[in-house]
Amino acid sequence: MSENVHNLRSNPPQNALALHREIDAVWRNPPGWRGTLGSTSHHHLGMRFMLTAFLFFSVAGLLSMLMRAQLATRNGAFLSVEQYNQIFTMHGTLMMFLFATPMFTGMASYLLPRMLGTRDTAFSRLSALGWWCYCFGGMILLVALVTGIAPDGGWFMYTPLSSRTYSPGVNADIWLLGITFVEVSAIVAGMDLTVTILRLRAPGMKLTEMPLMAWYLLGTAVMMLVGFPPLILGSLLLELERAFDWPFFDPVRGGDSLLWQHLFWLFGHPEVYIIFLPAAGVISTILPVMARTRILGYGAIVAAILALVFLSFGLWVHHMFAVGIPHMALAFFSAASALVAVPTAVQIFLWIGTLWRGQPRMHLPMLYLMGFFTTFVIGGLTGVMLAIVPFNWQVHDTAFVTAHLHYVLIGGFAFPIMAGIVYWMPLISGRQTVAGLGKWAFWVIFIGFHGTFFLMHLTGLIGMPRRIAAYPNHPQWEWLNLISSFFGFVMAVGFALFALSLLLQYFWGQRSRRNPWQTEDREWQIPRFKPRYNFASLPLAHQDGLAIARGEGALPGAPRGQREVLVVDAISGAPRFVLMQPGSSMLPFWTACVIACFVLLLLLGQYVLAALALAGIAAMGWLWGNPVLPRKEWGLLPVLPGVQVPAHVDVPRNLTHSGLVALLVANGSLYASFLFGIGFLSVIAPNWPPPASDLGWPQALMATAILVLLAMQTLLARRPSGRRALMGTVLGVLALGLVLLIAADMDDPTLHARPALYAFALGYVATHVLIGTMLAARTCVQDRTGLLTATRAGAQPVWQLWQNYTLVTALILLGVVFLQQGLS
Repeated sequence: MSENVHNLRSNPPQNALALHREIDAVWRNPPGWRGTLGSTSHHHLGMRFMLTAFLFFSVAGLLSMLMRAQLATRNGAFLSVEQYNQIFTMHGTLMMFLFATPMFTGMASYLLPRMLGTRDTAFSRLSALGWWCYCFGGMILLVALVTGIAPDGGWFMYTPLSSRTYSPGVNADIWLLGITFVEVSAIVAGMDLTVTILRLRAPGMKLTEMPLMAWYLLGTAVMMLVGFPPLILGSLLLELERAFDWPFFDPVRGGDSLLWQHLFWLFGHPEVYIIFLPAAGVISTILPVMARTRILGYGAIVAAILALVFLSFGLWVHHMFAVGIPHMALAFFSAASALVAVPTAVQIFLWIGTLWRGQPRMHLPMLYLMGFFTTFVIGGLTGVMLAIVPFNWQVHDTAFVTAHLHYVLIGGFAFPIMAGIVYWMPLISGRQTVAGLGKWAFWVIFIGFHGTFFLMHLTGLIGMPRRIAAYPNHPQWEWLNLISSFFGFVMAVGFALFALSLLLQYFWGQRSRRNPWQTEDREWQIPRFKPRYNFASLPLAHQDGLAIARGEGALPGAPRGQREVLVVDAISGAPRFVLMQPGSSMLPFWTACVIACFVLLLLLGQYVLAALALAGIAAMGWLWGNPVLPRKEWGLLPVLPGVQVPAHVDVPRNLTHSGLVALLVANGSLYASFLFGIGFLSVIAPNWPPPASDLGWPQALMATAILVLLAMQTLLARRPSGRRALMGTVLGVLALGLVLLIAADMDDPTLHARPALYAFALGYVATHVLIGTMLAARTCVQDRTGLLTATRAGAQPVWQLWQNYTLVTALILLGVVFLQQGLS
């Protein structure tokens, strides 16, 4: 077909009501509790994420009020030190991991398909699994809080404070395992959003014609895929140290506590921009509507987004200026920390220019945007101050840093998100904003916030440290803290008013027009009753809501009785194939339950039973590969006049392949972080070189044999064939047997960090070999059941990609081991 996507012609019009009935019958969830629990609709999942995030925000807000009550007087008699440590740890953990990222994930899930002109996200069942993991992981943390065994080492869990020696209880394990459980949701969201934005746009929508919100979310999703794995790696290493005494962070045995800080802040600083970018996308979407004009500098904003994504990964060390970094590194990271203000300033000046060119209307969303400008600019300026090393040393770990953090996060995230909620609430509820109460809520929040946190800059400048439960010998801090505590309660009242205004709007507000803000954005063109399928036909650039409802767009209705979504070229937007989505499914729920059992058994120290639960996770993974669509030859499917494309089952590199590419980006980030950890400990950590190793030629020959078997598997995976897949399965089993032989004859990983690193590397390779073997077995089963045909490759392209990655990573790890053994 032609790549000239601007010449796509419309389908002939149909009866809109008949078309609605046809497609609604396919996209509607089954009745009853199974349909509710098993829903994979992006509408339901988006609302679930947002409501659950708001629940965790409310709990975190209550904890902050307890903290402010404790600090209001210098004797701090309200809470014990142990209780205070748990409360400030849980406050930060809930806000950073269970509110900020999931809230924008929910907003993106709900709005993004509508903005892009499609019917659902790329991996609807996987998104459902992500929500269940998020919910279960968060509940583990809340139960720990209620029972008095919550994490108490800070939301950053620095070692050695969080090691078994200084935190002997289960508190730190709850954080490490619970947060890792929650981060499954983040990785899933990164995969889903990335592939959705690149491949599920409306036909003809080029990458350079996407809404700015999609660009912001694309940058955020990529950052999630790259930024979260270092923390997952750090959590795994620390849990292995706590559970099995593998000394990754013990300097006596070749570890280093600074490795944890590096891994944590490799996640922690990009996390700030993971939070900020979606909020900036909300601003770039709402601001031109409120100003009644178009956004100024579309291309410059996209360039600023890409610059922020790139620069955010080069700033993590500015959180570690006080740990003894060499001066050259201090200068580099200080300059990079100041440089990141440039793309942020570009966006702010373009937003100001948009306001200048337009005619702003001070509706309620605009008030929250004004709150953003005031607050975030202050936070940005104090951020530049903290980027200067001498000043950073003076205020390190003081209340000044706490104030800066809240100015950036509340100003850069909370105000824009509240603006977005108010702006899109008529789309969600179909009812008008309760403007009077909403304005009162804004002013109470705004005054309460600045009254609370502006003064904390002053308490920090006069020396008050962070994370203290009392300050009996420092009366000079008391009045500032008392005033901050008073305004903290004022701010809490403001958030309560905001929640009340939303409840009143949702249940009792006046009926809203379909497009109350009079915008041309695509999400406002769906019918008022918000159908589950979004669009009766997928919109072309020139079509309005009526033409879309009459089926004049692409893929009108559901003539084949399937949930059909069009997949396009990532750059041009040209139609490529039709994705047939699975319907409601309980599989995500049961998979999350099995993962939750695994996590709970680890917390209880039942490692044998946990191994059985791990086998259960593998079994659930096998079930995910079962076919969910009828076995039939679809042929070419008509999309538009003169445009016919195949179904996704007849395309070798379909969305499953694209999703695996996204997953391997995250996997590669974890792998690169592990290589960084090996290099860091080898060069920086004390007590190296380690004691003499017992590894010799037998282990080297077995490791080489594993590589040979992996190479043979990779060659077999190049072409779809049941016989080749069976041979690949056998080779994978042999490779796993050799891994077990090496593991049985390795150095004791409790003696030194180097054998512990080798043991982790062996486990990493074994996991990938196991998954590759399962993919080979899946391909073999598909061939025996007739699912592999001349046009259908089944799981073979995924198996091939996985084998390529496994072979390369295993080869590099073996080279690192040989190099270290040769130099020692």
